[in-house]
This record gives sequence, C-alpha cells and structure tokens, in this order.
Amino acid sequence: MDAKGIARFSKYAIVGISTLLLDLGLLFVLTDGLGLYPVISAGVAFIIAVTVNYLLCRRYVFRGSTRGMGEGYVGFLIIAGTGLALVTGGMHLLVTRLGWHYMACRLIIAAITGLWEYLLNLYVNFRVAGKHV
Repeated sequence: MDAKGIARFSKYAIVGISTLLLDLGLLFVLTDGLGLYPVISAGVAFIIAVTVNYLLCRRYVFRGSTRGMGEGYVGFLIIAGTGLALVTGGMHLLVTRLGWHYMACRLIIAAITGLWEYLLNLYVNFRVAGKHV
C-alpha cells in the first residue's frame, strides 16, 4: 500500500471508528434503555450508523468516485447488507449460542466487517482504488 492508500485507509478508519461509536451508543440505548433483544438492536443501530458512514465516506474518504450519490448509496447499502448479515449472524452465534456479552461481540464483529466493507467499497462501489486521495 502506498502513502495515498495509507492516507485513505486512515481516513476510513477515523470515520469507521466514529460511526462505530454511534453504533455502540445506539446498541446500548436500544438494548439496555429500551429493552430490545440485542440481535434486533444491533441490526437497527447498524443501519443508522451505516447511513451516517456513507455520507462521511463519500465526503472525506472516497472522493473522486465515479458513481453518483444515489447509485453509490445503493451500492453502499448492498455492501452494508453483507455487513448486516455478518453483524446479526455473528451476534446470534456469539450472544445467543455462546453466551458472550453483546458489547464484546459487537466489537469483534466490527473489526471483521470494517475491513470487509472497506475493501468492497474501495474496489467495487466507489471505484477509487489507485486514484488520488
């Protein structure tokens, strides 16, 4: 990875960590505050956070995208859908089946989905791999 790629990934990590904090805050409020089942809370929080993530990524990370706003958002949502499947499936497995704490599970899953979604957005959705930062 060259310096431009490292800079882009660093921006993505900052945006990702910020929206992960939003995701975790929503997860906590929905689960502990409103009493929703953690798997449902994780899905709702993820969808809200991923929308904010798209807007921030489009503005600060993947500038120079060859896709329009609407088309890019649809692509982002499709990729996020795979992330949502990983989040809810992973939460079900780790919380329901293994009995782990829901916050610890969400952090583990965030690391996996974050890298997965970055690579798909870089190469497939925004199509900016190898372009300027």
